[in-house]
Amino acid sequence: MKREEIKQILPHREPMLLVDEMELQGDECVAHYTVRGDEFFLQGHFPSMPIVPGVILCEMMGQGSALLLLDHLDGQTVPMFVAMENVRFKHPVHPGDTVESHAKIVNRRANIVFIESSAYVNGNLSCSAHLTVALTKTTKG
Repeated sequence: MKREEIKQILPHREPMLLVDEMELQGDECVAHYTVRGDEFFLQGHFPSMPIVPGVILCEMMGQGSALLLLDHLDGQTVPMFVAMENVRFKHPVHPGDTVESHAKIVNRRANIVFIESSAYVNGNLSCSAHLTVALTKTTKG
């Protein structure tokens, strides 16, 4: 699935759409985002040594899990972070890097979904986290 198809299921738009493509591989969602270097979050983090902020990596991983939630994303349901636990940053992400995230649902209670996710650059672990999202009904507007 490419960006235009992703926009059909995720409410995010530029500059906050942080997934270029994604696909299901068994029970895992694999997503990719290539850091161009002109993103807003790199302008001040850090000017002489641009590094993708950790919270943005977490957002990439969250968006990169969208196919796992596809049956619930009906245009009026939005996945919203309610927790990020056991977040670990192992390797910085720079302009030109392609982040590959892997996500898997580990539990679900009603509208709360628990996801394990990891992000890699060139096979090296950059970030891992346990993400919790609430499937929240909203009005389109």
